Amino acid sequence: MMSDALVILGAAGIVIPVFARFRITPVIGFILIGILVGPYGLGKLVYEYPWLGHITISDPEGLEPFAEFGIILLLFTIGLELSFKRLWQLRKLVFGLGALELLIIGFVLAMFLSMMGQYWTGAMALGLALAFSSTAIVLPIAGTTSPVGRAALSMLLFEDIMIVPIVFLLGAMAPYAQEAGWEGLLDTLWQGGLLIVALLVLGRIALPRLFAQAARTKSPELFLAATLLVVIGASLATAAVGLSPIVGALIAGLLIAETEYHGEIESIMEPFKGLALGVFLITVGMSIDLLTVWDNLWMIGLAVIGVLVFKAVVTGILLRLMGARRSTAAETGILMASPSETTLIVLAAASAALLIQPGTAQFWQIVTAIGLTVTPLLARLGRIIARRVEPIPELPEDDSDAPRVVIIGIGRVGRLVAQMLDAHDRPYVAVDSDADLIAYAKRQGFNATFGDAARGDALDRLGIETAPAVVLTMDEPVLAQRLVSKLRKNYPELLIVARARDTSHAAELYRAGASHAVPETLESSLQLSEAVLVDIGVAMGPVIASIHEKRDEYRAELEQDGALDYKPKLRTSTAEN
Repeated sequence: MMSDALVILGAAGIVIPVFARFRITPVIGFILIGILVGPYGLGKLVYEYPWLGHITISDPEGLEPFAEFGIILLLFTIGLELSFKRLWQLRKLVFGLGALELLIIGFVLAMFLSMMGQYWTGAMALGLALAFSSTAIVLPIAGTTSPVGRAALSMLLFEDIMIVPIVFLLGAMAPYAQEAGWEGLLDTLWQGGLLIVALLVLGRIALPRLFAQAARTKSPELFLAATLLVVIGASLATAAVGLSPIVGALIAGLLIAETEYHGEIESIMEPFKGLALGVFLITVGMSIDLLTVWDNLWMIGLAVIGVLVFKAVVTGILLRLMGARRSTAAETGILMASPSETTLIVLAAASAALLIQPGTAQFWQIVTAIGLTVTPLLARLGRIIARRVEPIPELPEDDSDAPRVVIIGIGRVGRLVAQMLDAHDRPYVAVDSDADLIAYAKRQGFNATFGDAARGDALDRLGIETAPAVVLTMDEPVLAQRLVSKLRKNYPELLIVARARDTSHAAELYRAGASHAVPETLESSLQLSEAVLVDIGVAMGPVIASIHEKRDEYRAELEQDGALDYKPKLRTSTAEN
């Protein structure tokens, strides 16, 4: 087992930097490493060349718990990026779009497989299994803030919720355990419901106190230990009543996202999530037998292409019917086309229930593994097709070396900031992930471009390293706080001005590293005060002076509330007035 750990760590040390150098997702690298060091790769030659045992995986089954832990950590970090309010806002997409996508794809695939000769129970199991899409690979690629990311997240959340009912349904369809299967499903539903309520209540009471104590110690190790305790405890609790452990992990993430410590926890957990996810991808690669693929090349190739094309078309049509743009529907449909790591779980359950033959299960496991391998390529293809069906402005090619203010968000507030910069001859570029806003802003003459600011490469290509300032204008408090924290960490001297929803949000932004946080409620109050004072006869000069004085007074209080104990050395532009 020690040699297996060294192989995995060595693979991570090679794959991540090499693939990052060529701007290729490490997903493909980990899967290829799994093929190479697995039992169907170099593992076959160990008996002839014993030294290969030091660079191959000797116990593939022993990696499965670590692979499952990688998925648990992934769902936990997804929960950290969400909030209960945002989850509630997505409810129509989750239970509308998500349910339609899973049920329609599963039903049609089941009908097709039944016509091809598969018994109807096995056809239903295979159809539902192949309808799942990969949470582990799709969300790191798409994120959760762009239109594509939000659509994918809603469908994937519903799929994650449906894992347990589907596994119980397959158990109930087994010829030897129908009654026990239905009784087990009912028990799990009521016990799981009570447990989730208990976790929500207990978490809201206990978690802020737990992490406050960890914060007082100023020990990252204790923060990590407390976080793992919460994640593992919630996952074990949901697993104990028959629910999937990823449900507990997601709830743990949502609860911690409501605390002020979620940013610190997210940064601490990121390396562990990446390594654990790498272990999962290596196990996927180890399940691919290249000789079997070669012997059944045409059948496997047709199955992979058929599943990918069918799922992409159905998902794209559903998104269009739900009102999504053509580009969003096309990109999301193609991205969601491959099967999932959950497909492997459902296939195993169907095989154990004797609904499908072992050979059939192995065939579709290979199809699933290949589908997972090509998912990053599908993501790139989806972006290309999305630009073809509905062209989106590319990032600008600016020949000028002059630093530009970067405006994140080109809505009402962003356009006003851009107008003021224009009025004082200050160059800027605005970026937004909403193609409608970009198109409108460009028609109005603004220097705006499409991009997801949550992805580091978008801001890099806009010249963030030389920008005199970054202005965050979006009305998304959680995303704004995460971006401020990320920008401050990467660019300590950058001037960061952020729009805040209210004074408490402004204090959070100051804690995250904002140079200035401007609460909407405060500015509205000051403008109302100015209007009434002038209209009742007070001279304009004293009114403006008192407004500035009150604004500075409030700003000082907010900085103090936000525990702002430093002032970054801000960049200065070389341009002259």
